[in-house]
Amino acid sequence: MAGSPHTRGHWARLRERFLNGGADALPDYELLEMVLYLGKTRGGDMKPLAKTLIKNFGSFGDVVSADPARLLEIDGVGEVTIAAIKTVQASAVRMARSAVLNRQVLNSSDALIDYCTAAMAYNKVEQFRVLFLDRKNTLIADEQQQEGTVDHTPVYPREVVRRALELGASAIIMVHNHPSGDPTPSRADIDMTRKISEAGQNVGVVLHDHIIIGRGMNASFKSMGLLE
Repeated sequence: MAGSPHTRGHWARLRERFLNGGADALPDYELLEMVLYLGKTRGGDMKPLAKTLIKNFGSFGDVVSADPARLLEIDGVGEVTIAAIKTVQASAVRMARSAVLNRQVLNSSDALIDYCTAAMAYNKVEQFRVLFLDRKNTLIADEQQQEGTVDHTPVYPREVVRRALELGASAIIMVHNHPSGDPTPSRADIDMTRKISEAGQNVGVVLHDHIIIGRGMNASFKSMGLLE
């Protein structure tokens, strides 16, 4: 790879540490530095850019989940860099999704949480998605229903139930994120969940759970006794 002897030597040492010790051997900025090296089109030290991105966005996860328009505001970030960064995010979500798609998700709760965390935990606005299950509780569809503001997502019970019937789903799991990082259910979350549960019961669609994804934390309505 092009660059000065110092840069090439640094890259070689970074790569060796990663291959020998895995991702845990590198702090966030060095892991991001590796991504930037792999995506760059010409020589140069990627450490300053990696540190700048971490400083501006907060963590590795925040950087790879950042909106491309915000990434472009950082000096030194172009389309190639964004493509490399967003490829990391897409890969993480796709790998996590493969662990739950077409599987009995009630027996794979950890994998389900991992997938939802990868897909939603770092979103800057609330996102509401529904996992549709068949009679064997196998995931048959995963759809984003709504996206809202930093603290509110409009959800319509009739639309959720209608979509379940269209897909032939017998049960659903609802998931949404709290951009604040605190997964504690709000009064609106509780009321909306109750309405969707009641609407589903009327047509034979069971609401198994409603999961709120935070930063390193999550809340399950079922575990908290908020679902009958």
